[in-house]
Amino acid sequence: MQVFYMPRGKVALGVVILLFLFTGFFTLLGEYMPAVWPVFSSQERLVPIYAVATDEKKVSISFDAAWGAEYTPQLLEILDRYKVKTTFFLVKFWVEKYPNVTKQIVAAGHELGNHSATHPHMNALSEEEIYQELEDTNNLLERLTGQKPKLFRPPFGEYNNTLIRVVEELGMKTIQWSVDSLDWRDLSAREITTLVLEQIEPGAIVLFHNNAQHTPAALGPILEQLQADGYEIVPISQLILWDNYYISPHTGIQHPKSPAGGNK
Repeated sequence: MQVFYMPRGKVALGVVILLFLFTGFFTLLGEYMPAVWPVFSSQERLVPIYAVATDEKKVSISFDAAWGAEYTPQLLEILDRYKVKTTFFLVKFWVEKYPNVTKQIVAAGHELGNHSATHPHMNALSEEEIYQELEDTNNLLERLTGQKPKLFRPPFGEYNNTLIRVVEELGMKTIQWSVDSLDWRDLSAREITTLVLEQIEPGAIVLFHNNAQHTPAALGPILEQLQADGYEIVPISQLILWDNYYISPHTGIQHPKSPAGGNK
């Protein structure tokens, strides 16, 4: 084995050079890291509220309205019969086409939610376009009914971080659902009833559509069974938490924070 010897002076010089290089590296790192870290932290996946973790037997029923209003008067009559208040997510062009029905929904004591202005794929929109979709609908509903929505449900259930952040900046919450009635698939009333009741649990949010043909026939039996089982049916804004909460990124379930301020 061949051994190489280096004079002490050169060793010392080499150590100095290495220290200089490392010092320069960490100086640059310290200078640029503040700009880098927020980029990474901002990529945390944001999710809407799908359901609420609660021991109380409370659930919410919601209706999306984008096309047609033929069955809405029947739905309102059934809801009134069972003394139930719900949340209707309305698209702006639907409100423009059915202003009187919109007013009837509010007059019956129901909550209005925002379902966009044009029912687009929100993931394909810029931040500015998202603001426009939300604010145009909010402004119309407030002018027409005096009620400004605090909840937003994205069309097609599509969302991304930008959308959820914009919704939050407008003081609203993004809402999905944990129970899908699948009424849009033209299921029979019995199939809808069975499907919904099998999935119900405390804190659930149920999705219906206002103009699905068999929803009115299913709604009565569903409400009757839920009330018989001891459930209280409330608008979504009364089910969810508005502060001191976190949302599981895997399930979309909203949980209250622990008293110490951390997540359980």
